[in-house]
Amino acid sequence: MSWNLLSKQKKNNHMNFKLLFGFVLTVLCSCTMYGQTSSDTLKVIHNPSKYVHLTSDEAKVMLHHGTEAPFVGAYVNTTEKGTYYCKQCHAPLFRSNDKFASDCGWPSFDDAIKGALKFQVDPDGQRMEVLCANCGAHLGHLFLNEGFTPKEKRYCINSIAMVFVPYQKPVPLQTAYFAAGCFWGSEYFFSQQKGVVKTTVGYMGGKVKNPTYEEVSSHKTGHFETVKVEYNPQLVSYEALVKLFFEMHDFTQTDGQGVDIGPQYRSVIFYDSPYQRNIAENVIHYLTVKGYHVATMLIPVTTFWKAEDYHQHYYETQGGSPSCHRLNEQLFK
Repeated sequence: MSWNLLSKQKKNNHMNFKLLFGFVLTVLCSCTMYGQTSSDTLKVIHNPSKYVHLTSDEAKVMLHHGTEAPFVGAYVNTTEKGTYYCKQCHAPLFRSNDKFASDCGWPSFDDAIKGALKFQVDPDGQRMEVLCANCGAHLGHLFLNEGFTPKEKRYCINSIAMVFVPYQKPVPLQTAYFAAGCFWGSEYFFSQQKGVVKTTVGYMGGKVKNPTYEEVSSHKTGHFETVKVEYNPQLVSYEALVKLFFEMHDFTQTDGQGVDIGPQYRSVIFYDSPYQRNIAENVIHYLTVKGYHVATMLIPVTTFWKAEDYHQHYYETQGGSPSCHRLNEQLFK
């Protein structure tokens, strides 16, 4: 080989290296640019000893850099909304809204979850290999500038290397209203209940619009100090909240709660449906049979007026714990 020909070959090799380096850099930058944060529904496992045991077919692809046959993978034509996770470590990889039909025989995505992937040049020296950034498992290959989507990327991924988890519709929250004396203490206990998502203190039951604390304390508004409880019914039932209501205060007292005397401190369950009223009546009947004189009133829900900001989550912001409320956890034993 002549010196000039050898020199020309070295220049071509150098140029190919520069192009390959630029390709890798572009891929890494584009993944950061277009990546999205993830709300995982599977636990990411960083400890290799805890990785999922792979079948021989899965290991052939994920550990030995193989490729499953085209058009046979479970997720080639999947259009359901959800998230795709690494089969070996359950790290989130792709979202369904980035999946598109390429008719190539494998699931195709034009974007990945931020930080989910890493890349290396395939042993063939031509393709860019896609790996799970968490466990290093082989997933597939990345191809650029094919014209499929405006992002000009196609992550060609083996179905066998992934687990698909469909999105679950959020459970609508339900609402309950209780008056159990000073709303600082009653909110404290409701907010600690598993399944309760949000609590707000305010005023309900009276005729004055948008009352102030001073007006309610004057005993002229007809309002009760009330806690609005928003909860997930899959995690806590309305009956459980009613029982907690009775456990946290003296429901036999007719003129207030403890040293807090006045009509605004009386015991009330506000119901917004026959279902809620029936539950409350059943619990009251249970307590009556046990010999308690239940002074709690059942009143239909009216307008809830939010109390002043300094009343919200009082013990959480000021510290301490309620002095006017105590849990009687043996009440329903």
